[in-house]
Amino acid sequence: MKIGFVSLGCPKNLVDTEVMLGLAEQAGHEVTNRADGADVIVVNTCAFIDKAKEESIETILEMARHKKNGTCRRLVVTGCLAERYKADLRQEMPEIDVVLGTDGVPDIVRALNEQPQGSGTQVQLFRNHLEATSSAPSVKQLKYLYDADTPRRRTTASHLAYVKVAEGCDYSCAFCIIPTLRGGYRSRPPDSIVNEARTMAERGVKELILISQDTTMYGLDRNDRGALSRLLHALNDIDGLEWIRLLYLYPTTIGADTIDAIADCDKVCNYIDLPLQHAADRLLKRMGRPGTRMSYERLLESIRHRIPEVALRTTFIVGFPGETDEDFRELCDFIEDVRFDHIGVFTYSHEEGTRAFTLTDDVSSDTKARRRQELMLRQRKIVERRQAERVGQKIRVLVEGRSKEHPLVVQARWAGQAPEIDPVTYLTECDPSQFSPGRLVDAEILGSHDYDLLARPLP
Repeated sequence: MKIGFVSLGCPKNLVDTEVMLGLAEQAGHEVTNRADGADVIVVNTCAFIDKAKEESIETILEMARHKKNGTCRRLVVTGCLAERYKADLRQEMPEIDVVLGTDGVPDIVRALNEQPQGSGTQVQLFRNHLEATSSAPSVKQLKYLYDADTPRRRTTASHLAYVKVAEGCDYSCAFCIIPTLRGGYRSRPPDSIVNEARTMAERGVKELILISQDTTMYGLDRNDRGALSRLLHALNDIDGLEWIRLLYLYPTTIGADTIDAIADCDKVCNYIDLPLQHAADRLLKRMGRPGTRMSYERLLESIRHRIPEVALRTTFIVGFPGETDEDFRELCDFIEDVRFDHIGVFTYSHEEGTRAFTLTDDVSSDTKARRRQELMLRQRKIVERRQAERVGQKIRVLVEGRSKEHPLVVQARWAGQAPEIDPVTYLTECDPSQFSPGRLVDAEILGSHDYDLLARPLP
């Protein structure tokens, strides 16, 4: 059969989609990127926040129209929305034939092949834990974890690959539903990760991005301290890899050994993605986040001392219940003092199933939007100053290809820019036809345009 996949959400979800693609192809199915030509459509959903849920539902309804028109025989819904609302999906969307939660990735071939029985309220479920109730599953119920031998079809650029080093989360942040959707934290064996990375390098991957819900917790669930540092050194020795990037680090599990490994391994990007969520001690405690503003500042100072050229990225939540003007001013002061290279700012939304859902002292929507806008304006000025300081610096960039907006310009990234989430570097004064994707190029920074850098290739 021809199978169409739609993947929503974060890179962690994308890896699950790529595994399902690989399993489908191994079973003899043909993958198509045309929804109107697919016999079966699979929507791998996200349910982290309200906007993600809305996008998932809208996509399901859009794909369901192909089934109604007769071009598609079956609609399969997988991922976080399926894990979180399996009973509701079965009841409210009879167009859906199969629902698979986050633990159901290995069941995708059965979902594609077997004929659904009954109507929408009798959708087949292939995992025992999915046949229970509509309540959220226990954190410890979910066990799925792919390995190096699992079939996988990458959908990213040929020079780029995400590798999931662990699944799940053991934290209990008040605003987050991930432990319920993804289960408890479970690390992959290091040999499995190294073998997968070696295969990726043999297939032309230049940039390997390590991801999990908390990448710096890697190995701690097995009482294997120092596991991430040893893993980075092992990956650093793989021929063919040029850049190794870590995403989703955590302020209380990033130890000195990990920071030393980032500094010492020449292929590991001097880039640290450290979601902090806030800086006011009172709000951090209420969010269930460990640490304080002082401990964060000490950590960031130690990172910059050990890795002077490091690029720092973080994310914040504004408008968490009970956030006062004073709390927000402290957050503004924090980013002015620390001067992050990149930040993401989210407005808080109540998510059922989280501890914060019952909090009643919510912040108005207008105030949330205003605070987000103000924080981003402050960050823009910080970025402008940092970019001005970089003019004349020599950097090494990874070519992504011709710019879609400017066909005579080459789009690239330096080590301080992660794909999809950060700005890019545009190479000018060059012939784009001479710069193939995946090529590493030395360049000189000329200036900036908004958040993006402008540079010229060096001979």
